Amino acid sequence: MTNNDILRRLRYTFDYSDSKMIELFAIAEVTVNREQISNWLKRDEDPDYTNCSDVQLASFLNGLITDKRGKKDGPQPKPEKSLNNNIVFRKLKIALNMQAEDVLAIMALADLTISKHELSAFFRKPDHKHFRKCKDQILRNFIKGLQLKFRSSAEAEEPELETEVEEKPAFDWNKKD
Repeated sequence: MTNNDILRRLRYTFDYSDSKMIELFAIAEVTVNREQISNWLKRDEDPDYTNCSDVQLASFLNGLITDKRGKKDGPQPKPEKSLNNNIVFRKLKIALNMQAEDVLAIMALADLTISKHELSAFFRKPDHKHFRKCKDQILRNFIKGLQLKFRSSAEAEEPELETEVEEKPAFDWNKKD
Protein backbone atom coordinates (compact mmCIF):
# COMPACT_ATOMS: atom_id res chain seq x y z
CA MET A 1 0.00 0.00 0.00
CA THR A 2 1.27 3.45 -0.85
CA ASN A 3 1.32 6.32 1.65
CA ASN A 4 -1.30 8.07 -0.47
CA ASP A 5 -3.55 5.01 -0.32
CA ILE A 6 -3.24 4.87 3.49
CA LEU A 7 -3.98 8.61 3.77
CA ARG A 8 -6.97 8.28 1.42
CA ARG A 9 -8.42 5.32 3.36
CA LEU A 10 -7.96 6.99 6.76
CA ARG A 11 -9.62 10.17 5.55
CA TYR A 12 -12.61 8.13 4.36
CA THR A 13 -12.69 6.01 7.54
CA PHE A 14 -12.87 8.98 9.90
CA ASP A 15 -14.77 11.21 7.45
CA TYR A 16 -12.22 14.03 7.70
CA SER A 17 -12.60 17.26 5.74
CA ASP A 18 -9.66 19.07 4.14
CA SER A 19 -9.69 21.48 7.08
CA LYS A 20 -9.45 18.62 9.59
CA MET A 21 -6.59 17.05 7.61
CA ILE A 22 -4.71 20.39 7.63
CA GLU A 23 -5.41 20.66 11.39
CA LEU A 24 -3.96 17.17 12.03
CA PHE A 25 -0.78 18.10 10.16
CA ALA A 26 -0.63 21.39 12.12
CA ILE A 27 -0.88 19.49 15.41
CA ALA A 28 2.28 17.65 14.33
CA GLU A 29 3.87 21.04 13.56
CA VAL A 30 3.80 20.57 9.78
CA THR A 31 2.29 23.18 7.49
CA VAL A 32 0.36 21.92 4.47
CA ASN A 33 -2.18 23.57 2.24
CA ARG A 34 -5.46 22.39 0.72
CA GLU A 35 -3.85 21.86 -2.70
CA GLN A 36 -1.22 19.49 -1.26
CA ILE A 37 -3.91 17.48 0.53
CA SER A 38 -5.98 17.36 -2.64
CA ASN A 39 -3.02 16.18 -4.74
CA TRP A 40 -2.15 13.44 -2.23
CA LEU A 41 -5.72 12.16 -2.27
CA LYS A 42 -6.06 12.02 -6.06
CA ARG A 43 -5.94 8.71 -7.91
CA ASP A 44 -2.58 7.54 -9.27
CA GLU A 45 -3.66 8.17 -12.87
CA ASP A 46 -4.50 11.84 -12.25
CA PRO A 47 -1.88 14.26 -13.70
CA ASP A 48 -1.96 16.38 -10.50
CA TYR A 49 -1.25 13.34 -8.28
CA THR A 50 1.67 13.86 -5.88
CA ASN A 51 3.39 11.23 -3.75
CA CYS A 52 3.00 11.60 0.01
CA SER A 53 6.42 11.06 1.58
CA ASP A 54 7.11 8.88 4.61
CA VAL A 55 7.85 11.97 6.72
CA GLN A 56 4.53 13.56 5.69
CA LEU A 57 2.49 10.43 6.49
CA ALA A 58 4.36 9.98 9.80
CA SER A 59 3.54 13.62 10.65
CA PHE A 60 -0.14 13.03 9.87
CA LEU A 61 -0.19 9.90 12.06
CA ASN A 62 1.58 11.78 14.89
CA GLY A 63 -1.07 14.50 14.59
CA LEU A 64 -3.80 11.84 14.66
CA ILE A 65 -2.32 10.36 17.85
CA THR A 66 -2.17 13.78 19.52
CA ASP A 67 -5.70 14.64 18.35
CA LYS A 68 -7.21 11.38 19.63
CA ARG A 69 -5.20 10.98 22.86
CA GLY A 70 -4.15 14.49 23.83
CA LYS A 71 -0.83 16.30 23.80
CA LYS A 72 2.09 14.65 25.57
CA ASP A 73 4.31 16.58 27.96
CA GLY A 74 7.53 17.79 26.37
CA PRO A 75 8.36 18.20 22.69
CA GLN A 76 6.31 16.57 19.95
CA PRO A 77 7.78 13.32 18.61
CA LYS A 78 9.80 13.73 15.44
CA PRO A 79 8.30 12.02 12.39
CA GLU A 80 10.09 8.91 11.19
CA LYS A 81 12.19 9.36 8.06
CA SER A 82 11.25 5.89 6.83
CA LEU A 83 7.89 4.18 7.35
CA ASN A 84 6.77 0.60 6.93
CA ASN A 85 3.45 -1.15 7.53
CA ASN A 86 4.47 -2.17 11.06
CA ILE A 87 5.04 1.46 12.10
CA VAL A 88 1.78 2.62 10.48
CA PHE A 89 -0.12 -0.23 12.18
CA ARG A 90 1.45 0.62 15.57
CA LYS A 91 0.66 4.34 15.22
CA LEU A 92 -2.99 3.60 14.35
CA LYS A 93 -3.25 1.23 17.33
CA ILE A 94 -1.82 3.92 19.61
CA ALA A 95 -4.00 6.70 18.18
CA LEU A 96 -7.17 4.68 18.76
CA ASN A 97 -5.98 3.52 22.20
CA MET A 98 -6.54 -0.13 21.31
CA GLN A 99 -5.49 -3.24 23.16
CA ALA A 100 -4.76 -6.53 21.37
CA GLU A 101 -8.36 -7.73 21.84
CA ASP A 102 -9.68 -4.52 20.24
CA VAL A 103 -7.40 -4.94 17.22
CA LEU A 104 -8.43 -8.59 16.83
CA ALA A 105 -12.11 -7.56 16.96
CA ILE A 106 -11.49 -4.96 14.22
CA MET A 107 -9.71 -7.59 12.11
CA ALA A 108 -12.66 -9.95 12.61
CA LEU A 109 -14.99 -7.29 11.18
CA ALA A 110 -12.94 -7.49 7.98
CA ASP A 111 -13.17 -11.32 8.03
CA LEU A 112 -9.51 -11.79 8.88
CA THR A 113 -8.69 -14.01 11.82
CA ILE A 114 -5.22 -13.98 13.33
CA SER A 115 -4.01 -15.10 16.74
CA LYS A 116 -2.90 -12.80 19.53
CA HIS A 117 0.65 -14.14 19.10
CA GLU A 118 0.69 -13.29 15.40
CA LEU A 119 -0.59 -9.81 16.21
CA SER A 120 2.04 -9.15 18.88
CA ALA A 121 4.78 -10.15 16.40
CA PHE A 122 3.89 -7.09 14.28
CA PHE A 123 4.55 -4.72 17.20
CA ARG A 124 7.93 -6.13 18.25
CA LYS A 125 11.28 -4.47 17.50
CA PRO A 126 12.69 -5.49 14.09
CA ASP A 127 15.71 -7.22 15.65
CA HIS A 128 13.54 -9.40 17.93
CA LYS A 129 13.57 -13.07 16.92
CA HIS A 130 9.75 -13.25 16.76
CA PHE A 131 9.31 -9.99 14.81
CA ARG A 132 7.10 -10.38 11.77
CA LYS A 133 6.81 -7.96 8.89
CA CYS A 134 3.28 -6.60 8.42
CA LYS A 135 2.16 -7.27 4.87
CA ASP A 136 -0.15 -4.99 2.90
CA GLN A 137 -3.03 -7.47 3.29
CA ILE A 138 -2.94 -7.22 7.10
CA LEU A 139 -2.83 -3.40 7.14
CA ARG A 140 -5.48 -3.16 4.41
CA ASN A 141 -7.82 -5.46 6.37
CA PHE A 142 -7.22 -3.54 9.60
CA ILE A 143 -8.15 -0.26 7.90
CA LYS A 144 -11.15 -1.98 6.27
CA GLY A 145 -12.25 -3.15 9.73
CA LEU A 146 -11.87 0.42 11.02
CA GLN A 147 -14.07 1.61 8.15
CA LEU A 148 -16.71 -0.96 8.99
CA LYS A 149 -16.63 0.07 12.65
CA PHE A 150 -16.44 3.85 12.34
CA ARG A 151 -18.36 4.47 9.12
CA SER A 152 -21.21 2.08 9.89
CA SER A 153 -21.55 3.35 13.48
CA ALA A 154 -21.75 6.94 12.22
CA GLU A 155 -24.44 5.94 9.75
CA ALA A 156 -26.28 3.92 12.40
CA GLU A 157 -26.45 6.97 14.67
CA GLU A 158 -28.63 8.80 12.18
CA PRO A 159 -32.19 8.81 13.48
CA GLU A 160 -34.50 6.50 11.63
CA LEU A 161 -38.07 7.44 10.88
CA GLU A 162 -40.27 5.71 13.38
CA THR A 163 -43.53 4.26 12.22
CA GLU A 164 -46.35 4.20 14.67
CA VAL A 165 -47.57 0.75 15.46
CA GLU A 166 -50.87 0.27 17.22
CA GLU A 167 -50.19 -1.75 20.32
CA LYS A 168 -52.70 -4.44 21.14
CA PRO A 169 -53.04 -5.62 24.69
CA ALA A 170 -51.99 -9.19 25.28
CA PHE A 171 -55.15 -9.85 27.27
CA ASP A 172 -58.65 -8.54 26.64
CA TRP A 173 -60.19 -7.67 30.02
CA ASN A 174 -63.65 -7.14 28.57
CA LYS A 175 -63.94 -10.55 26.97
CA LYS A 176 -65.97 -13.11 28.93
CA ASP A 177 -65.44 -16.82 28.55
